[in-house]
Parts: sequence; structure tokens; C-alpha cells
Amino acid sequence: MGANHHGVIVNFPNIEQRLVDIRRHLHQYPELSNEEYETTAFIREQLEQAGIRVSSDYALPTGLIAEVGEPYYAEGPIIALRADIDALPIHEQTGLLYTSKIPGRMHACGHDFHTAAILGAAFLLKEREHELKGTVRFVFQPAEEKAVGAVKMLQAGALEGVRAIYGFHNKPELPTGTIGIKAGPLMAAADGFVIELEGVASHAAVPDASIDPIVTAAHLVTALQSIVSRNINPLESAVISVTKINSGTSWNVIPGKAVLDGTLRTFDEEVRSRIIERFEEIVNGVAAAFRTKATLRWIQGPPPVTNDADLAVAAEKTAKRLGLTVIEPKPSPAGEDFAFYQKEVPGFFAFIGTSGAKEWHHPAFDVDERALPLSASFFAELAASELERLAASQE
Repeated sequence: MGANHHGVIVNFPNIEQRLVDIRRHLHQYPELSNEEYETTAFIREQLEQAGIRVSSDYALPTGLIAEVGEPYYAEGPIIALRADIDALPIHEQTGLLYTSKIPGRMHACGHDFHTAAILGAAFLLKEREHELKGTVRFVFQPAEEKAVGAVKMLQAGALEGVRAIYGFHNKPELPTGTIGIKAGPLMAAADGFVIELEGVASHAAVPDASIDPIVTAAHLVTALQSIVSRNINPLESAVISVTKINSGTSWNVIPGKAVLDGTLRTFDEEVRSRIIERFEEIVNGVAAAFRTKATLRWIQGPPPVTNDADLAVAAEKTAKRLGLTVIEPKPSPAGEDFAFYQKEVPGFFAFIGTSGAKEWHHPAFDVDERALPLSASFFAELAASELERLAASQE
């Protein structure tokens, strides 16, 4: 048994190096959403080597579910720890010795770190399995980057019988040894939109013969920005970004069509609904004003990540007991499909500091691997203590 430089106790022999090796292997062989076949096989191998049961009860092409705890306390509560396992279509530019071996694919969001850390928690909990007052279910989820993996895990029954679920994301701007814990909204709902504007094409020298969708698009981009500034309370938060405009084929032709893509980010379901309603009014109104036909399609993403207050309190107590520095983080406008789990059971999602120089999805993204044993120890201790609390409440 030993303690690392932050005072967190780790019991598993050589766990620091083992987790580093696991993370680096995953980093070298990234797989995209719903293609995580080798990743799934590797996770299974690591779990089985540690004597951890991998369930065959779930029909999952990629991703898997394992458990620690039963049969020692079969009647106790079940809680879940979740890690996402997919990578991104980004060409790595870190220069690391263990850089991605697959061109154009990279763990640029740290899901390799998440997977290794939750594997570490599984190893630590296996060592004390006879002490657990229930079962810890480990959910290794595919396709978070596509925001569809959590729904697939739910459809497969991943949360059946589960009382609470816990997850996390690395946070590059937070120093190693720091954990961000916050009750309530933490990450945003992430919706996409596609607006198709249909006009009438014409020679650019005869604009009066056209119905110009580019002019309509220009006015629409400006008008949509007024929603946040004029329709949303200044103490509330939202983001509307038009991120792509496609129109035209030649310098001397007014095109007949324009397509705008973008995203809406909100932290509150009521605000989300209000913005969508106003958004549709503006699209239809601006299009009508310029005699253009508008078609709006929403790409519904995950709801906001909203942490259960009681679980957040328990997480803070555990973090402080382990010597971690606890802060209340600023909410992130990024989306996370962990939110779908929180629609089903109480959930808690943390930000764990990794002292990174680059933000998520950057081709030079990297993490401080010293945060691996800290994360593993935190979730192992949190799971064990929460099982004990829940078991006591059942008596």
C-alpha cells in the first residue's frame, strides 16, 4: 500500500504504471464512435485478467458492462461508474512517443484517460470486493462523440436496478489534484440545426429576377443572435452559433438555395424550449420577409448535465477525505450524453484536473497521467462509501 504525492491512498500493486500503460495503449489505437471493437476487446481483457466479471447479458456490438460486488452482498444496492471509450477523426500532432498509430484518428478528448481511470477504480474495488455493501456496475460506453452511445446503453438495460450513476471528464485548465464538483447544471444541452433557404436563381447582373437566398441568410444570421441578447434573461445562459453556410457555384450567378448549419447550447430545459420556439419564429419570419421558402431541421442532442445535489455533497466529502483540492467549476457549454443517464436515475458528473496545455479536440491535446491514480482512487472510494450509505438506508 502506498500514497502518491497528493496523499491519495492506492492499494493495487503498481497501479500507477499499469494505468499509464493502459492509457497509452488505448491512445495508440484509437477507434471512432461505434467502431470500438478492438478497444472493447482490450477492456474486456484487462477486466478478466483482474478477475472482474464481464456481463454477457447485454447485446452490445461495442462497449461492455462489468460488475464488482456480487455475490458477497447480492441483496445490496447497485450503483454505476461510466467511462466513454471512443476517439475523434483528428490527426494527432502531439509528438508523443505513444502517438496514435492510426492516421486521422486520435484520442483528442481524453476518453483513453477516462477508460483507464475507471478500469483503475474497478481494480481497486475488486481488491476490497468482500467489503462492498452492494454492487458496482462499470459502464464502458461507445459513441459519446456522436451523442448516441448513452441511449444505446440504456436501451440495452445498462441501468436496470441502478440507484445512482457517476462519471467524469478531464479538464485541461484545472491543475492535477483538483476536482470540480457542482450541484445543478454543469454541461449544456447540445442541439444542432440545419436551415435550408429556397429562392430563385438568376444572373448576378439581373438581381431583380431572383429571390436571393444569400441575402436572406445574411439577415437570418444577424437576427438569430438577437435571441440570446433580447429574449433570454441576462442571468441565464445560452449560445447560438451559425457555423456553416453553403450557397452558390459561381461569381456571376445568384443561387437558388442556401443552407445554414449551427448549434444551440443551453443549461435549462425551459430556456431550451423558449429559444427553440423563438428560433423557429425568426427563421419563418425572415424567410417570409425576403420571399424565401425556409425548411428548418433540428438535430436533437443530449439534455443538460445536471448533478444531483445529494450526490454532489457526497462526492465533495470523498474528495476532501482523499486530499484532493475541491473547486466549484464554471459550467461548460460543451455537451455530454451522460445527461441521458441522469434522466433515468440520480447522477453525478465531475471535472477532474489534468493540467493540459490544449483544449478538448485540439490535435495537440494531452493529459497529465499523474491524474490517473487520483481519479481511480476517488471513484473507488466514492463508490464504496455510497454503497454503504445506500445499504444503510435500506435497513
